Amino acid sequence: MNTLIVTFFGAGYLRPASGTWGSLAALPFVWALHVLGGPWLLALAIVAAFALGTRATGAYIAGSSVKDPSEVVIDEVVGMWIAMLPVSIGAAAVGAEILRLFPGWIAAFFLFRLFDVLKPGPIGRADRRGDALGVMLDDVLAGVAAGLVTVALAALSHLVLMR
Repeated sequence: MNTLIVTFFGAGYLRPASGTWGSLAALPFVWALHVLGGPWLLALAIVAAFALGTRATGAYIAGSSVKDPSEVVIDEVVGMWIAMLPVSIGAAAVGAEILRLFPGWIAAFFLFRLFDVLKPGPIGRADRRGDALGVMLDDVLAGVAAGLVTVALAALSHLVLMR
């Protein structure tokens, strides 16, 4: 069960760039969670996946010298969901179908991958913890950063469009 969780149903075994595959695998679930329960259900799923992912990752890496194996992508899933939460909130706020906010999807995805790969500041510090919490936390922080920049880009685009 831990393997199924940490690889997000096997997405972590896809190569190359398993983290990107894990991030992509997270996106249909954003749509489904939003349709089923809006941003509240997505937020609940983020909390649940973080808790389950941290526990499963700890069990998966226990006794291993590799503290962040490439097949572990539940952290990317959680981070991607966090990056997408503002898009879900925005869609719900204006009563729009979430897929209509596709620029937000694109921005959140690429920004999350950028922050996850570059690991600036606290994202890198979290990654260097070397434990299950660090595995999860760097992607949580990358997701928060991506979500904030996505919101800023949305605001900027709306200001430009309103002129």
